[in-house]
Amino acid sequence: MTMPHERTRAVIQTRDFLVELSRNAELPKDVRSSAKHLLRHYPSASDVLLVGKGEELLASTTIWSQIFSSDTDYKG
Repeated sequence: MTMPHERTRAVIQTRDFLVELSRNAELPKDVRSSAKHLLRHYPSASDVLLVGKGEELLASTTIWSQIFSSDTDYKG
């Protein structure tokens, strides 16, 4: 089972990977273009971390099950 901090880290790393793809001149133009298109709709690291913080607040006061975390490291 994926933990919220692992999911958060994966989403942030995926964005970084898409940025790398979009800037790599050695890749075909259609690959770079697709990566740029996906990035237009992909959340930034700060967006994901902010959602995680909100979910942590909800989880502390309700039966909400977290999807994201406000941190990429496990805080057991």
